[in-house]
Amino acid sequence: MPISKTNIMVMAGTKDAAIIIEKLSKTEKFRILATTTTNYGADIAKSAGADEIISKALKKEKIIETIKNNNIQFLIDATHPFAASATFNAINASKITGIKYIRFERPQIELPENNLIYKVFSFEEAALKSLELTKGNILHLAGVSTLKPVIEKIDPSRLFTRVLPSLDSIGKCLDLGLKQENIMAMQGTFSKNFNKALIEEYDISLIITKESGETGGTPSKINAALDLDVNVVIVVRPEIKELENQTIFNNIDKIYNFLLK
Repeated sequence: MPISKTNIMVMAGTKDAAIIIEKLSKTEKFRILATTTTNYGADIAKSAGADEIISKALKKEKIIETIKNNNIQFLIDATHPFAASATFNAINASKITGIKYIRFERPQIELPENNLIYKVFSFEEAALKSLELTKGNILHLAGVSTLKPVIEKIDPSRLFTRVLPSLDSIGKCLDLGLKQENIMAMQGTFSKNFNKALIEEYDISLIITKESGETGGTPSKINAALDLDVNVVIVVRPEIKELENQTIFNNIDKIYNFLLK
């Protein structure tokens, strides 16, 4: 007799989500539907073991429809800490459909006390602060999705960025007006020494990044800059009020154990 599986929807696209999917897929108890906003994220989710993938951004109504059509029992929100609208939509869709919402919250890091570090609350503010601090080259290390409000304020000739090596990411950079030679297309979480080499090679005087935790490589970016006496403008995580009283884990094993209860 076939095993009755628990249908789980994982809102993915992050390294954390891939690890969650991989762990859950190792048991026959779960059927995993992963959602991502890019084909790149879909490939990662598929490699991790997702049974089905939807590779486009879903608004609240579409999340509700997906939950109902696939008889989803649990929604695991493993989206990026800065994907506030996705989390908001996931929470509301879960409430409307009456299913259990689970948030994987990437652990935060404690920022060093240093007069080279400037905390801001948006990428527009990050761009303005950067213009105050330097007339030199700026390295944007916060992903292509946050590039637009930065490049609208900063001269593209002195703005450099590191993005995923996908046609979509590179195309967005070019569409925004960034020069080809200012685009570093690389995949991975990089070491402090590697980041230092990039800062030195491109004569960078300031980096813009976001508080993405250890998984996002934030400490190695900050420490590389501080070693070279380079300013760091860091966008802190948005507060999502809707997460109050929700089930939140920052340990993947605990999610697995919770689902096995």
